[in-house]
Amino acid sequence: MSRRLERTIEAIGPLDAAATDAARSRQDRLTKPPGSLGILERISIQIAGIRAEPRPRIGGKTVVVCAGDHGVVAQGVSAYPQAVTGQMVANILAGGAAINVLARHVGARVVVLDVGVISDAPPHRDLVVRKVGRGTADLSVGPAMSREEAIEAIGAGIEVAAREIDRGANVIATGDMGIGNTTPSSAIASVLCRRPPAAVTGAGTGLSDEERGHKAKVIERAIRVNRPDPADPIDVLAKVGGFEIGAIAGVVLAAAAKRVPVVVDGFISTAGAMIAHGLAPLTCDYMIATHISVEAGHRAMLDHLGLDAFFDVDFRLGEGTGAALALGFVEAACKILDEMATFESAGVSDAR
Repeated sequence: MSRRLERTIEAIGPLDAAATDAARSRQDRLTKPPGSLGILERISIQIAGIRAEPRPRIGGKTVVVCAGDHGVVAQGVSAYPQAVTGQMVANILAGGAAINVLARHVGARVVVLDVGVISDAPPHRDLVVRKVGRGTADLSVGPAMSREEAIEAIGAGIEVAAREIDRGANVIATGDMGIGNTTPSSAIASVLCRRPPAAVTGAGTGLSDEERGHKAKVIERAIRVNRPDPADPIDVLAKVGGFEIGAIAGVVLAAAAKRVPVVVDGFISTAGAMIAHGLAPLTCDYMIATHISVEAGHRAMLDHLGLDAFFDVDFRLGEGTGAALALGFVEAACKILDEMATFESAGVSDAR
């Protein structure tokens, strides 16, 4: 394990109990029946504990889209060709992808972290290139990457998230781009949730039932060939993961270490969150799950992490789209806690 990764993990502590208690007490005094705003109340209390601020405010919002290619695409596990990864990175940098539209809608910045795209994008102010390799190896015939590469991918995510936080982001959202990346994500879900591959393998970019069955068999073969150790998250990442999944884990770890809430997108982002949780269980306290993906294994992954999502709206795009939408909920939650009047300040009779 690199010294950077060790230091990041060591910096992750529990939520601030005093701020949490103060936020909960204030929520109970606001002009509404207790609990009537549901998840907004719970999120505001969580963020108070994360930030160690009884009345936290959301300022800078950044979506970190981690990108990489996958050798397992050669096994016919995706409906799209591998070249689409690089093409979509260019589309994101040009501002034309769904994540750009939704990020603009909520006032968030989008940063692309290239940790393993086969092609090269032209230099761009919102692109960070930290290529660990040009695509992973085919995980169905051997390890997707070396252990050292897995640690390097995590380190790239730590570096970029820490930089964005130092620049003023006080909430980070995760995103992904990588053709074929539902296959390693399903493999990670199978290993860490201890579920058979068929139970956690979905249609990805739009596979038929027959193609989905083939994909599950590829994952089953990958797990059999590589024998990833569920007690060692870096081993799981190295053997059946992806560079961008490792980078997402690093983003989660860095946010937790710097006491910043991390808004976790869908299936691929949750795979990265599971790797982060395996390395530092307290990271779950800093995670905010956004939506239930259409992907078959996503609910099992969220259950494994003990997280509840904001919404279930048939999303399966990735990019950070669900996380971007949820940033609006997160900001609203903090505004309710901070700006709403209490019974005392408003002169309203409390029924209790």
